Amino acid sequence: MAHKLMILPGDGIGPEVMAEVRKVLGWLESDGGLNFDTSEDLIGGAAIDAHGTSLSDETLEKCRGVDAILLGAVGGPKWTDVDYNIRPEAGLLKLRKELDLFANLRPAIVFDALVDASSLKPEIVKGLDILIVRELTGGVYFGEPRGIEDLGNGERRGVNTQVYTTSEIKRLGRVAFDLARKRSNKVTSCEKANVMESGMLWREEITALHKEEFSDVTLEHMYADNCAMQLLRDPSQFDVIATDNLFGDILSDEAAMLTGSLGMLPSASLGNPGAPGLYEPVHGSAPDIAGQGKANPLATILSLAMALRYSLDQGTIADQLEQAVQNILNDGTRTPDIMADGCREVSTSAMGDALIDALNKI
Repeated sequence: MAHKLMILPGDGIGPEVMAEVRKVLGWLESDGGLNFDTSEDLIGGAAIDAHGTSLSDETLEKCRGVDAILLGAVGGPKWTDVDYNIRPEAGLLKLRKELDLFANLRPAIVFDALVDASSLKPEIVKGLDILIVRELTGGVYFGEPRGIEDLGNGERRGVNTQVYTTSEIKRLGRVAFDLARKRSNKVTSCEKANVMESGMLWREEITALHKEEFSDVTLEHMYADNCAMQLLRDPSQFDVIATDNLFGDILSDEAAMLTGSLGMLPSASLGNPGAPGLYEPVHGSAPDIAGQGKANPLATILSLAMALRYSLDQGTIADQLEQAVQNILNDGTRTPDIMADGCREVSTSAMGDALIDALNKI
């Protein structure tokens, strides 16, 4: 049976890095024994140019019918002045919301070959392997009421509402606890229960879920601001971090920089069983280097590995793909963002070719 994939290259360097993913998909079909039924469509600025909206209803319906969605990146200065509701990022938010992709998985892994690229000392980050599980479809980004209102006399007020329910918190918690059982069996739940009622509810519901279903997993609670500090002081204390939409957005970007380059970090957005997963690199569209062959495709390729593992039930092949990435880094093959003395700088396309060579040797 063919695995149904939707490819959404998006904007900026998105099409360039996605071209290297297609190489890997080709290898998986010719040498890996897999079959793919692959479609491609538009999202972000490219969709605005073609359809006047950053995600068309037709594209959304196509996405509902696949096993996994592979996305490049969205956005760029070309669309800075478009209406806020159709901006490139709105298409991505709509896709996550409409497919109810409530759990965002963002690993922060320091590859041995890149330990010196981190802004922290090697002895602090060596061997680091953290997974942040961020709630993605609730909280302050989606809560109502929201908006900007005119109060008169030159005064305006901006309003965003932080809202969570028991079911939203518990379903995110289950994902975090389940993943922790397959790792080091520890969850750190982060909120601001000391100043926010939504944080108090979060802590109470995670505690109750832990007692009812996951008492075998170690659970600790931490205020989100303390977590931000601890990620810089002693990141190895963490295994799985479970947190809400806003704090997860901030903490996952901080954790990403522990690894030395956003160009190396994948992500997955998952929903209920049977829903397609969305897989995308953490880096943005990087319009300043688009079309120059400088983009690092490894985060997008590692996002494909996550798709193989979480949506396509191909964990063994995902392991091989991740090992191939490790091997080419150990060989000193580098794109400009991770270049170091004594290494060989290559283009986006050449990095993809090197990965295929590494897969052939495994």
